[in-house]
Amino acid sequence: MWTNENRGRYDRSGLRYPSDLTDEEWGIISPLIPPAKRGGNKRTVVMREVVNGLMYILGTGCQWAALPKDLPPRSTVNDYFCRWNHDGTLDRIHHALHDRCREMAGRNDSPTAAIIDSQSVKSAEKGGSLIDPPGFDAGKKIKGKKRHILVDTQGFLMQAIVHSADIQDRDGGVLLMGALFGRYPSLLKLYADSGYQGPKFQEELKKVCRKINVEIVKRTDAGKFVVLPRRWVVERTIGWLNRCRRLAKDWECLNQNALAFLRWASIRSMLRRLCQERI
Repeated sequence: MWTNENRGRYDRSGLRYPSDLTDEEWGIISPLIPPAKRGGNKRTVVMREVVNGLMYILGTGCQWAALPKDLPPRSTVNDYFCRWNHDGTLDRIHHALHDRCREMAGRNDSPTAAIIDSQSVKSAEKGGSLIDPPGFDAGKKIKGKKRHILVDTQGFLMQAIVHSADIQDRDGGVLLMGALFGRYPSLLKLYADSGYQGPKFQEELKKVCRKINVEIVKRTDAGKFVVLPRRWVVERTIGWLNRCRRLAKDWECLNQNALAFLRWASIRSMLRRLCQERI
């Protein structure tokens, strides 16, 4: 809630662009950026400006060609965007910040409970044989992609996948849980909505995560707004991520790029949370 006391915590008017990293935010993320490779010429690209370029694309939702001239060239920013996604740098940054946010909240690194949910997003106008095809979500009447996310009880993103919207929640949920690859060994409880109920999801989940028990949180009053236990946490996280205009629609031709921007949105949220708590 905006008040005179906490307004300064969110003030970014002193920056060149509101999407730029502050000195404190860069101090957190800079040790996680890999150094230049050995051999050849010295690195001339300023890594902070590369991250600022990524945050500008993420926050404004503009085209790569519309990147301001005082930021690195779009080819440079896009090259590091793809490189960090492929070599695991993006995943390591996200996991390290997640651990720090959990520590700041007084929680263990590995959560014992999580909430799962999906979001269907309309696809932008695109086509061709080199794109990941969209699907049609018959329930929400949306042609596009579906973002499946898993968050802890604090609302921090743990894992996510992007797939076509025609894949049902219970099938996409199994794909999401299988993508954990044992990263959170203490995870025992999973909260979900009615889209994940039924024996099929339970049976498939046991194949990838045997120790996890699923609790279906159902609506109590149809047609009324009710804050549902645990489920409001993941809905809030989706709201946090949607503040980044790059996620307003499915602009990406490849699911891996859409997932990378989703992770960058989570990184932005966690960075600001870590720095704002210190003010």
